[in-house]
Amino acid sequence: MYDVRMEITDQVVAALRQGGVGVLPSDTLYGLMGLATSRQAVERIYRLKGREATQPSIILIGDIADLTIFGVELDTAMRAKLERLWPARVSIILPVKHNFDYLVQGPLKTHAFRIPPQPQLRALLQQVGPLVAPSANFSGQPPAKDIVEAKGYFGDQVDFYVDGGTLVGEPSSVVLVEALGGITIKRAGADLDKVRKIFMS
Repeated sequence: MYDVRMEITDQVVAALRQGGVGVLPSDTLYGLMGLATSRQAVERIYRLKGREATQPSIILIGDIADLTIFGVELDTAMRAKLERLWPARVSIILPVKHNFDYLVQGPLKTHAFRIPPQPQLRALLQQVGPLVAPSANFSGQPPAKDIVEAKGYFGDQVDFYVDGGTLVGEPSSVVLVEALGGITIKRAGADLDKVRKIFMS
């Protein structure tokens, strides 16, 4: 199991709750993170990364119940599969119904969600709410492997850095759940065997 030890301070929690943005180790790579429910945070992340306004970001959640914030409706079968799958380094693309117009949606009105297996990060999500979490780098550049590289990208333009050592993990697998229960693997990454076992068995 991939596990990063990190210390989440009260200052980090307060900064995120106030719409701040910072660099945190995720369950895969370092992420440039801010509240998904904060227009200020999301738009700032896109500016800092130089990210195309049409490119969606993965949303980290602390519990399946957080999906209701975004208007995701799960039937019994899908909920059971997600409860078996998560936490995992797997981002699931699901249809959404919400009014957060600053959050980029695909043409089918979807977002990719993930409950990370990293205990400290999951605890943080349960305190502050869902976080937008693209990798910590300028668009088109390599992801930061440590805090030194992250500071090389963002310097003092973010509100905090949380050090989790050197990270060279795989990115998450990204999976689209189709209307009839099938799946399409959009990005093959970590924990893909778990996806296949649960969704293709």
